[in-house]
Amino acid sequence: MLLINLDLGKNFALHLSAINSDIEPAKVNALWQDIAVRYNETQRAYHTLSHLQQLFEQFEQIKRELSEPHIIALALYYHDVIYDPTRADNELKSAEYAVGALGHYLSAEHCQHIYALIMMTASHQLNEFTDPNKSSDAAYLLDMDLSILGASWPEYEQYAQAVRQEYMHVPLADYRIGRTAVLNGLLAHPKLYLTDYYYEQLEVQARDNIKREVNLLLC
Repeated sequence: MLLINLDLGKNFALHLSAINSDIEPAKVNALWQDIAVRYNETQRAYHTLSHLQQLFEQFEQIKRELSEPHIIALALYYHDVIYDPTRADNELKSAEYAVGALGHYLSAEHCQHIYALIMMTASHQLNEFTDPNKSSDAAYLLDMDLSILGASWPEYEQYAQAVRQEYMHVPLADYRIGRTAVLNGLLAHPKLYLTDYYYEQLEVQARDNIKREVNLLLC
């Protein structure tokens, strides 16, 4: 976990400094340490630094397709910075937190863009941007966030178990009903993935994984 923390911290500094090279290293480090503390909170089992690490493994594969990779990276860092499994407004709170943390260092336009990107992770529906490059970037961000669905079954199974752990406050019978509804909602989408890259790479495996979890929940 320490190595993940160090790698993610260096990466955070790289992306933030690429947008504003005048930020003092101590302030960048303070911003990162605050993110790390939050992703290490005890109520988390899936939405942890390991989740961020998995996202940035994906990011490295597709970053050349992004028009604003540094903005997308910062949105990834902050998209789950606030996470309380008993609440339904985590994306809103995370978006607001990101703007509050970054507003001293980035332009209002950059902050508004990051806010919009984080808010899209609530529904995983692509909002309309007037700039097609922004729409393309947002599609990649949303697909990265769902990339775990198309992982190998052992990885997916660990993810599913971690999600259940985060919702241990919900009785098992109720959890099965709620989780099944979420998964069937995903399956109802014509496409889980918005970009050709992720659709071709992960769509089939993701649907198989989801159906397998649904069957297990119904047992």
